[in-house]
Amino acid sequence: MSQVRISQFIELEARLGRNRGIMTQELIISVSGVRGIIGENLTAALAAEYGCAFGSFLRDQASGHKKLKVCMGRDSRPSGLMLEAAVSAGLCSVGVDVVTLGIVPTPTVGVMLRELECDGGVVITASHNPVAYNGIKLLLGNGIAPPPAMAQAIKDRFLEKQFSLSGSVDCGHTAANTEANDRHIHRVLPIVQPKTIAARQYRVVLDSVNGAGGAAGTKLLELLGCEVVLVNGEPTGLFAHEPEPTAAHLTSLCGIVKREQAVIGFAQDPDADRLAIVDENGTYIGEEYTLALAARQIMSKQQGKAAANLSTSRMIDDIARAVGAEVIRTPVGEANVAGAMIENHCIIGGEGNGGIIDLRVGPIRDSLVGMALVLQLMADTGMTISQLVADMPRYSMLKEKYAANAAQAQAIIQLAQAAWPSAKINTSDGCRFDFEDSWVHLRVSNTEPVMRMITEARDLTTAQRYADTVEEIRNKVIG
Repeated sequence: MSQVRISQFIELEARLGRNRGIMTQELIISVSGVRGIIGENLTAALAAEYGCAFGSFLRDQASGHKKLKVCMGRDSRPSGLMLEAAVSAGLCSVGVDVVTLGIVPTPTVGVMLRELECDGGVVITASHNPVAYNGIKLLLGNGIAPPPAMAQAIKDRFLEKQFSLSGSVDCGHTAANTEANDRHIHRVLPIVQPKTIAARQYRVVLDSVNGAGGAAGTKLLELLGCEVVLVNGEPTGLFAHEPEPTAAHLTSLCGIVKREQAVIGFAQDPDADRLAIVDENGTYIGEEYTLALAARQIMSKQQGKAAANLSTSRMIDDIARAVGAEVIRTPVGEANVAGAMIENHCIIGGEGNGGIIDLRVGPIRDSLVGMALVLQLMADTGMTISQLVADMPRYSMLKEKYAANAAQAQAIIQLAQAAWPSAKINTSDGCRFDFEDSWVHLRVSNTEPVMRMITEARDLTTAQRYADTVEEIRNKVIG
């Protein structure tokens, strides 16, 4: 694609962003790393200093005087190369070596930092956000994002410019590694039975939204004996549709699955850590089902606990209960889920946004793991996706997000507590209200300046009633 076309595309996104109000947002620095808007508040200079802060933090955490090493991958956004170079420069300036992996899924970086015995990892990605955004996600040597205390220490170093700069001889070096996708796939294949899946000769549509997951996703599916119809596979970062894999954004995939007479459609987000599914009839089944289907497959074969965040559907609780297992609930964020999985020896975990974590592959949400486990479930049961979904417990879920600062969000939560005094309350992440047959979760996002509301009930009418109550409260607080 020509440079003129890229410039025109980014300018169009910028105009759309201004209309949506995104171009006036502040840079977000949270436990999830840095996320901002290229050319507005996320610059090469800032990225270099963030690299300095992370590298200095790693050096202080390290024992002895060994040379530290960090591996770095990026999604396909046009700004990724710029940020990769800037963060690499920052790391090298404090004496940390960098191994660049190129355009790879976020979970692939987690796999490689352990394979290469790195001291940390960096992913240049803004996940499901539009192309105007980009971000810097940090991983520790165990493949998990820094816990809140460490994330705050890195943030403080960045803000106060507390960098341990190296002299000329001690600066870090960069090297490239092109084996990342193959190494990742090599980790995924053993968690399923490839021959069993291959015997079914499934026809699969994969929509990689011009992100980082197309190459690895296609190769994995082919090694599982699938005939792959790849859609939006070129990793240009110029997303063919809105990149978050929700129903409204995947109407084209639904049509392609039906036209191609495929048994399933998979949709990745730009950094390929999330997976949404379209059934054989061309119906979007929702990201919540990704974890439910994966959990059913794993928990039918193994005994053990599961972990999921507070915003995830009760379907996983029902699946676990059927086999006498327990679900550990955590605050939102893959690091929280992964940490609980490690602590409680969980056999499966994830989040209701289509993120599956299997510790045999790594402690990061992984669309490749999701695809493999769902195909294995289909092969083992002989059922179609629509049949598997029909066999699941039925719930109705509503999700909304509102512009709200921390003070407004807290006011909304306090009024909701007054409105529902009999609810069981969990305040580990915002506030979750549990009722006998339904729940509501209110929380402030870590990656956007918004408040999120998720409610789930046995029927849509009940879910809507809770959502309407939150809307009334929000109008009182914000207007």
